[in-house]
This record gives sequence, C-alpha cells and structure tokens, in this order.
Amino acid sequence: MYSFTNDYSEGAHPRILKAMLEANLTQNTGYSLDTHTGHAIELIKKEICCHEADIHIIVGGTQTNLIAISAALRPFQAVISASTGHINVHETGAIEATGHKVLAMTAPDGRLTPALVQEALDFHTDEHMVQPKMVYISNSTEIGTQYTKTELEALSRFCRLHDLYLFMDGARMGAALTSPVNDLTLADIARLTDVFYIGGTKNGALFGEALVITREELKADFRFMIKQRGAMLAKGWLLGIQFEELFQNDLFYDMARHANAMASVLRDALTECGYSFAYDSMTNQLFPIFSDETIEKLAQHFTFNMDRRMDETHSAIRLVTSWATTEEGVREFVEFIRGLR
Repeated sequence: MYSFTNDYSEGAHPRILKAMLEANLTQNTGYSLDTHTGHAIELIKKEICCHEADIHIIVGGTQTNLIAISAALRPFQAVISASTGHINVHETGAIEATGHKVLAMTAPDGRLTPALVQEALDFHTDEHMVQPKMVYISNSTEIGTQYTKTELEALSRFCRLHDLYLFMDGARMGAALTSPVNDLTLADIARLTDVFYIGGTKNGALFGEALVITREELKADFRFMIKQRGAMLAKGWLLGIQFEELFQNDLFYDMARHANAMASVLRDALTECGYSFAYDSMTNQLFPIFSDETIEKLAQHFTFNMDRRMDETHSAIRLVTSWATTEEGVREFVEFIRGLR
C-alpha cells in the first residue's frame, strides 16, 4: 500500500547519503565542532542574512523545542501556543516535564495572533499564576496553514512591545517557504523572531534540525543546555554534513517544492471530485473530508492518519507528501478517488 502517512517515511536524498558515504572514513572532530558543521553553519548564516546568529544542529524536533524553551525561560515562566501546536499535542508533555507550562490558545486555523496572545496575558496577571514569556508558533503549522509576512510582522511587533520571546518551530519550514502563497524568506524569519529552527528530518535529511538564535541574551551557554538534555551528538558531523548538502545548490528548497507539488496534484483532483477540506492548507499536508465508507475503501490501498470526526458519518484524514513522493503513487491515489465517484 502506498503511504501518505508522513513526510519522513523514506530515508534521505541520495546526495546526502553520497556525501555521508564519501566522508565515512574521514576522521572528524566530535560534538559538532567539525569542519562540515562549521561550513553548514556559514551556509545557513548566508541564507538568513544574519552572520551574528548562533546556530546549533540538533537531532530531532522535540529535543530542539524543549531545549530552546527551557533555556529561555525562568522556572515560573510559561510558553503560549496554539492548541494544535506540536509542543501542546504531540510531545508527551516534554515542555511541562522541564517545569514550564504550555498555555494553549484555541486557534481554529492553527495560527496565533496578537489578540490571542493578549488574551493569555490578560488572564495571567500576578505571581499566583505562571508568567507568559514566550510565544511558540509553527510554520507551516500542524494543520498545514502558514503565516504571511504581514501576520508575522504584527506578531513580532506585539512580542517585542510586551517583551516576549518569539520562537518559530520550523519542522516543516521548507513546505511553508515553497508554498505558492508564501511571501516570507528565511531572512525575514531571522529578522522577525528571536529563535527558530530549520527542519531537516521532514525535508529529506536522515535526521536533524538547525536551531537559529538571533536574540543575544538567549545565546549564552547554549551548548551546556544541549549537553545536559542529552542532545549533544558525539558524531555531530553526521548532522553537519546533511545541512551542508541541504544548503548547497538549493536542495533544501527543491525537495520541499516537490512535496508541495505532489500535494497540489492531490488537492486539485480532490477539489475537482467535489471533496472539501477541514483546513485551508497550501503546503504538503492535506485534510480532505470523506465519508466513513470512502475512508474504509481508501484504507485498503493507502496508508494515512485520521485527523478528526466532522459529523456522524464523515471524518477528515491527513494526507502528507514528501520529497520522495512519486508521481506514480499520487496518480494511483487520484485514479482511485475518481473511480469512487
């Protein structure tokens, strides 16, 4: 059965594997102090137009989130997130386990706004409650939506006015930046946030997320935090060489464009067949609504995740395309759907 379950079902782009194989017997300095990681960091700094940034490449998204958030916050401080945010839903309480509360705000489209952040601030007013100090957003979001430049600028202004850190989870940053409706660049994101990361795991790397810190006060002793949280990889060059490849010759963007293009084919076909979607996503995650009968038939030929119940007889499923999704797999799905009409 062809899988549309996630965007990390496959291994890594052949260019990345080739680079790792070629460097396999070369001796490298450990703990991300190697030349591959150094070169990757310089490539990313050039891409974000911010040579003053500190960059750390960490194995996975959950580790990156919990380290960045726990390093920034004092013990009594909390992070504001959309209720659909990864730190609120899919990280097994990792943030709370570090001693910091997640303040989840209902955001139907997965995006936080200044008004929603203000609502959290208005409720938490004194020392008998946790103190909101960080705003956590994802781009693209967990439901495939994304921030426009105007929206991110407004949120950035609000956070700076209220002395809140703005942290962007970029696990699917590639999908957001190559979406047909995107108007943001990595340079914009570096300018408008205090800390963000560029996801490799969900965009063609074997593993790895590049955390970018632009706010000066968050930079100090960060490697100590990485080590204490068990995230300092001895063979850090394995991370560095992957991002070295991702940010040469547009590989990072090319893979994300492919994932979005495959999703676009699915989206257009589903729309043509009269199906609607639970969320307005223009990235590589789609949430079409089907009857229970149709879902049962689809599940016999394809794998995917259930999203949520829409009514007594219909549910939204999640279809995810990746850098390696084949045109044949997409065509098979489209033909199957058309055959059901």
